[in-house]
This record gives sequence, structure tokens and C-alpha cells, in this order.
Amino acid sequence: DITAEPLKEEPDEQVKFISEELQQSDRPDLGSAKVVIGGGRALKSSENFDLLYQLAEPLGAAVGASRAAVDAGYVDNSLQIGQTGKVVAPELYIAIGISGAIQHLAGMKDSKVIVSINKDAEAPIFQVSDYGLVGDLFKLIPELTEKIKSIKA
Repeated sequence: DITAEPLKEEPDEQVKFISEELQQSDRPDLGSAKVVIGGGRALKSSENFDLLYQLAEPLGAAVGASRAAVDAGYVDNSLQIGQTGKVVAPELYIAIGISGAIQHLAGMKDSKVIVSINKDAEAPIFQVSDYGLVGDLFKLIPELTEKIKSIKA
């Protein structure tokens, strides 16, 4: 035998709303941005993601991350691009310190133009890139940011 008791008539006793937290950002939405900058594990820390935010500023870009960067705790999982994150298809995708795992490629492969910056010339990300820059991101990104700022000024 199965017995059941009816729910209470007053809905406010069943569910109580506590609060709502929304993340506010001046940046474009990751899913609809025309320019997206993705950062990977090679950034080595959440503080180093500031390099990407500085580059994103003059470009009006959204910032995202690989699963490896999210799993390492560098950024919030709401920024994850890939099979288990967001799918993006911007006009310009800049991959910085991202190796190019198949899981990440699934989330950004439909980008119109893909630019990759990685110290490993053999990184798989270069196989899907339109333009590639091999070098130390900690030297290249500040230089690139300054060049873009001077052009935009």
C-alpha cells in the first residue's frame, strides 16, 4: 500500500525565495560577442587573466577560458568555452595559451577568424588557426595590447 499526504495549500510554505545573484559586467556577453579572447592553462593564475582583460578592453571583446583554466580555478566556470561550456562563433577568436584540446575546439571552431598565441609551435590549436604567433604570451600580450591601444587612440 502507498499512502500520500496532500501538499499544504499555501505555496509560500512550500518554497521560499531567498535571493538572486547576477554577475554584472561591462564586457559583451560571451555567447554573442563579435570578438572573444580565450585563455588557457598557460596563463598560470587568475591574476594573469588580467592580461586578457587589458587586451579585451580596446577591442571591446568578451573573455572566455578553456576547461583546463576553469578546472585550475583561474576563472569562473561561466567563462568556459567548449563541449561542456559555451559555444562561441565570433568574427574574431583569439586563443591565448590554449593547446587546442578537441573539447575546446568544439566550442569555438565556427569562429570566422582564429588567431592563436602559444609557445608550443606544435600545439593542436594551430591546425585550426588562420593566424598563429609562437612565443611567450607574457611578453607578446602586453606588446599587442599597447599596439592596439595606440592604433585606437
